[in-house]
Amino acid sequence: MKKYKRAIRTVLFALLLAFVFRSYLFASYIVDGESMEPTLYDGNLLMVNKAVYDWRDIGRQQVIVFHANEEEDYVKRVIGIGGDEIAVREDQLYINGKRVDESYLDPLRPNDGLPFTEDFTLEEVTGHQKVPEGHLFVMGDNRRDSLDSRYFGFVPADTVVGKVDVRYWPMNQLGVQF
Repeated sequence: MKKYKRAIRTVLFALLLAFVFRSYLFASYIVDGESMEPTLYDGNLLMVNKAVYDWRDIGRQQVIVFHANEEEDYVKRVIGIGGDEIAVREDQLYINGKRVDESYLDPLRPNDGLPFTEDFTLEEVTGHQKVPEGHLFVMGDNRRDSLDSRYFGFVPADTVVGKVDVRYWPMNQLGVQF
């Protein structure tokens, strides 16, 4: 009888721990679409750290999940944060006038003579010179095929679910810290 009580306590504790982790610390997501290729692929399973931004600010180039609307969550890369000026010229990203390395895009860049990311300024696509405080400018890594801030505008920081920390499926694409 004692053996069963111990087993039941262990199972209940494990369930409680799983509930806390799932509800407050981490969430699982499935990538839907091609907008984050080559970093993430359609069908990849992700572990999203929901608590990280309670202790630190959202940073540029981090891959995040956010509530796009009441039904959908999107996964995108943070390009700009509050106060940033953003432009793309000759297929190169500039933030606050400085060129930003985006070598993570190289595996997907086609060699077809066309720009991977069309030229734009923040003002051209949003009507603002700078990213408003409390907001983010996000883009998918597959720049030719991504519905992102160039089309739907800024993302309120308070809609961010968390930071993508781990891709855990498929196992041959296991990855950490995007």
